[in-house]
Amino acid sequence: MKSDWSSGLDLLVDLDRSGGLRDSIERTLREAIRAGRLAVGTMLPSSRSLARDLGVARGTVTAAYGQLAAEGYLEQRQGALTRVSWAPPARRPPAANPEPPNRPRWDFRPGRPDSASFPRASWARVQRHVIAHAPDDRFGYGDPRGSPELRLALADYLGRARAVDTDPGRLLICGGFTQALALICLTLRRAGRRGTPATLAVEDPSAPRYRQLAEAMGLSVAAIACDEDGVRVDRLSGASARAVLVTPAHQYPLGITMSAGRRTALVQWARRHQALIIEDDYDGEFRYDRQPVGALQRLDPEHVIYVGSTSKTLAPGLRLGWLSAPAAMAGALAAAKDHLDRGTSILDQLALAEFIRSGAFDQHIRRMRTSYRRRRDELARAIAAHPSDLRLAGIAAGLHAVLYLPWPATPGRKAGTAERLRSSAARNSVALEMLASYWRHPPEPSPPAIVLGFGTPASHAYRPALQALLRLL
Repeated sequence: MKSDWSSGLDLLVDLDRSGGLRDSIERTLREAIRAGRLAVGTMLPSSRSLARDLGVARGTVTAAYGQLAAEGYLEQRQGALTRVSWAPPARRPPAANPEPPNRPRWDFRPGRPDSASFPRASWARVQRHVIAHAPDDRFGYGDPRGSPELRLALADYLGRARAVDTDPGRLLICGGFTQALALICLTLRRAGRRGTPATLAVEDPSAPRYRQLAEAMGLSVAAIACDEDGVRVDRLSGASARAVLVTPAHQYPLGITMSAGRRTALVQWARRHQALIIEDDYDGEFRYDRQPVGALQRLDPEHVIYVGSTSKTLAPGLRLGWLSAPAAMAGALAAAKDHLDRGTSILDQLALAEFIRSGAFDQHIRRMRTSYRRRRDELARAIAAHPSDLRLAGIAAGLHAVLYLPWPATPGRKAGTAERLRSSAARNSVALEMLASYWRHPPEPSPPAIVLGFGTPASHAYRPALQALLRLL
């Protein structure tokens, strides 16, 4: 008969009590080491602790350890825990902190904030406060919509800073914008007619991954062209869309701001067709050359789902986002979230709530707004001084701009301009994204352009990175 026992150091020993106990311990540990389940350097529990857990005499464990040490599997030192000292010949210990493959030296891809500026000290302070003072019941299965503390703090902040018309009951905390969009798509699909996939309209150009996500969730996707005022509302009716995904404050990736007239027309379309507007306010806090533009949602909270996150303001790795839903959809979205994962990390939620409540969030955003504006201005000066006919657009807000490149005089060379630039960038370890990859239906003519992020590299490396970019251009 066999029994599984777990030691104080989470060592699982499959002990066969039908034979010799010492032989069983030796055999189990030897097989685990040879199979690589116990890696080189792994600490084993003391002989006293393991004997107590297994219910055997301490001398039995001591003898087993001694035999394995004599065979070279274990290392024993006076006053220290026993460690594994043998590795399978075909295996090597993993390298510490391996670098990701093909990591570029200079990263100008859009949608990335300066991760080196994450407020580590302030965040650590609010985390310590949360761990010390959070009520015990917060660590159980809570409200799938999110902690009351964070929803209350966000309702206050969004109303004050982004003019969002919401309250804690309408807010749902989720794992970034991607999960928010997935929940919305799932709800749209469930509410659709059987056998006919609901249609989500998206701006053209737009982020390809969100189009792909909507299609993966079972929706049909219609790409609607944009002009200098934003998405072409006059083309929405022909798409028979149940909802439209827009970035009104800073169109992604073109960088234009949706005009007041176009916002009004979009809301009127939603009312007329009983459709939804999904507002992705991904970088609305960062505006440089004029007064901030408030959220579209305030024009009609019952037809607009407002979505935001900490991905640009703090760090994408936090995976914290939120949505404010129309009253008619709030319950369905909360149920979808409950079915998916029962809620987002409570410690991160409570930390963000305290970060907002203490004023540290506003202070961080103001500091980063100044930093990003400085970066943008330096980029603009460098491009203006460049001898080629380059043009920056979409630089009034956000963390990226569109850099339009001159077309070659020879018609036959136009099509290869973007490909030559990509190849040259790869050879010089410069990460770039071309505007062409964002279009579903590229316009004609379509001059080559780069969607140029200036949130990275880190501040100390920004000027050398710009020099590398200019050499490339």
